[in-house]
Amino acid sequence: LSIHATQLALTVGMFLNTLTPKFYVALTGTSSLISGLILIFEWWYFRKYGTSFIEQVSVSHLRPLLGGVDSSSPSNSNTSNGEADSNRQSVSECKVWRNPLNLFRGAEYNRYTWVTGREPLTYYDMNLSAQDHQTFFTCDSDHLRPADAIMQKAWRERNPQARISAAHEALELEDCATAYILLAEEEATTIMEAERLFKQALKAGESCYRRSQQLQHHGTQYEAQHRRDTNVLVYIKRRLAMCSRKLGRTREAVKMMRDLMKEFPLLSMFNIHENLLESLLELQNYADVQAVLAKYDDISLPKSATICYTAALLKARAVSDKFSPEAASRRGLSTAEMNAVEAIHRAVEFNPHVPKYLLEMKSLILPPEHILKRGDSEAIAYAFFHLQHWKRVEGALNLLHCTWEGTVFHEVSVYPKKELPFFILFTAGLCSFTAMLALLTHQFPELMGVFAKAFLSTLFAPLNFIMEKVESILPSSLWHQLTRI
Repeated sequence: LSIHATQLALTVGMFLNTLTPKFYVALTGTSSLISGLILIFEWWYFRKYGTSFIEQVSVSHLRPLLGGVDSSSPSNSNTSNGEADSNRQSVSECKVWRNPLNLFRGAEYNRYTWVTGREPLTYYDMNLSAQDHQTFFTCDSDHLRPADAIMQKAWRERNPQARISAAHEALELEDCATAYILLAEEEATTIMEAERLFKQALKAGESCYRRSQQLQHHGTQYEAQHRRDTNVLVYIKRRLAMCSRKLGRTREAVKMMRDLMKEFPLLSMFNIHENLLESLLELQNYADVQAVLAKYDDISLPKSATICYTAALLKARAVSDKFSPEAASRRGLSTAEMNAVEAIHRAVEFNPHVPKYLLEMKSLILPPEHILKRGDSEAIAYAFFHLQHWKRVEGALNLLHCTWEGTVFHEVSVYPKKELPFFILFTAGLCSFTAMLALLTHQFPELMGVFAKAFLSTLFAPLNFIMEKVESILPSSLWHQLTRI
């Protein structure tokens, strides 16, 4: 065996001695070229698909072979509370929300159609509303009651006239609250007529609510019916308050909204506090506006343009009447002015589309029935109802005009840059290292050849040491038999 080991060592030594410097140049150059091509492909794949190709292949194909578990599996879903809150907030911002201040189709949206002959709402928006109506106003037991069964089909009907006809058909059978809601929303041509129909709906809805409240604990079917009746009652009262606001009875509207929020404090999906904020701003009751903001401007609740920009308006109101950009540039901003500017920056960071509508740099259109948080649709809906409140505060729009663009250069941003994957950094380092070796080998071939031989000798030294130890321990006859095998 020792003879074989010696022959192997001599063969390796002769092979290394016969290698010319050109071989090392070719070896390092080829390695650099291959690693460079891998780096280019990895970078292109990351730019196009947002992930590393090597990482994706290793996760998809190699991890199952090695017995790994996918990070998206339920076993790894026990994230920390902070991560869960962050994920919940990002999901709520990407979700489409119902506009809390949405207009009435029959009394308001249809006016645009009568004048221009064009539809003010997209099919996508109306389809989302139809889904909302089916969620809020129907339940599994509706087929047991003829009027509710008709309305269950009416909410799925695309044709407005067919929906209205179905509502009238349901009212011929009994006093149906959801039928009155549909007629108030789509058939009534004035707010007063819509209010009259909602009052009839309130009478029928309260009767159903009291009846289902007594039976809600008798089974899941009755519980679902009570939940539906609760949604119907809250919707009716909220729309009645909005009718009062549109008809100029703002104090009455505020009282109705406060009573509704006290009666049903857990139903935050309707965002009634945003209706309340707008009504209080109309009354110029800024102290109550601040109190509502203090209660609902909570990190656990989804933010909105209404909350952020109303907070900015209140801060701006304290300094806007005396604010002058020339004076501020000379003496610097006071503490109150700095607070106002920071509030504007926070609002603009939440939704950067709003200032152009408030400053009338972009023309307004009718707000949609659904909005995307932090998007252009939310900006339109906010500015449509709140532009008058900004104009009423002297100098507020001037302060907004002078400061909102500074948000672009804000040091703190909620949009972090995406980090480069590990394998792109690894291939970049490998490419740079092999390119440097190729350059050094080309410039100093003899010296690099000596280094290469020394490196390989050092690399094989532990193996030779182990072989010598094994030879000294095991008998030579055993090694002779193994070599023959």
